[in-house]
Amino acid sequence: MRLCFLVEEQYRYDGMPLDVIRQLTAWGHRVDVLRPGRSLLRMSEAVRAGSHDAWVLKTVSGGPGLTLLEAAASVGLTTVNDARAIRGVRDKALAAVIARSRGLPVPVTYAAARPEEFAAIPEADFPLVVKPADGSAGRDVRLVATPDRLSDPDAGPAGDGLLIAQPYVPNSGTDLKVYCVDGELYATERRSPLHPGRAVRERRVPLTPEVARIAAEIGTVFGLDLYGADILLGPDGPVVVDINDFPSFRQVPDAVARVSAAVLRLARTGTGRHIPAPAAPFAMPGPAPAAVGGAR
Repeated sequence: MRLCFLVEEQYRYDGMPLDVIRQLTAWGHRVDVLRPGRSLLRMSEAVRAGSHDAWVLKTVSGGPGLTLLEAAASVGLTTVNDARAIRGVRDKALAAVIARSRGLPVPVTYAAARPEEFAAIPEADFPLVVKPADGSAGRDVRLVATPDRLSDPDAGPAGDGLLIAQPYVPNSGTDLKVYCVDGELYATERRSPLHPGRAVRERRVPLTPEVARIAAEIGTVFGLDLYGADILLGPDGPVVVDINDFPSFRQVPDAVARVSAAVLRLARTGTGRHIPAPAAPFAMPGPAPAAVGGAR
């Protein structure tokens, strides 16, 4: 098979996806790597029908790679994940609306151009977690304790992009990173980025049926096959605070082989998940996914 990986400079030396690229090459497949933002691309030649069996994106949220992936999808090429699904989770304001409309447990979300505008939020909703709507990898996430702190220089990221704010969910100082690899779910516990002083060794942990149902439903709601979700265990139950397409898959056993095999399957079938039509809100009761934390 012939595959094209879009890898921006931030991930040029990153184990994921470079190890996947090496694995696919070792299995005898041809992998072309494009680095959007670092080279001149002749779009009419780089993106054309029949050029590759599938395109895979590993870029920062605000980078140019998604435009290229959407261009590939527009001429009928298979993308991993679905390009529309990636757009849906990379805009965190949009993702919050989609998730809450389908009944996923996501905090109330506010949006504004400047952090000072969040002063209109009821004081009872403070402290707030403020972050860029197009952020990734925990970049520029801030905890703002009270409305008067919104004018502090570190209350929000610099720049002209949209910001979102959500009420802080009390937690133990750790969160769960749940990974989905083509239907298989894995969970790791790690230190929350809002609790930098807490010493926590990242480790795999069992998935509860409740968290597993939520994590599996994220894939259904957004149309994702390879993704990660940050889930906090709050006083009222699990809460989804972030969703990522093509994350690092740290602590997933045999991650490189599993992700590589998933990419090949999706490239061969060209089906993957597609963004479903609106349905009734997600109901928590129900059976857990058939495969959780192991090979099928």
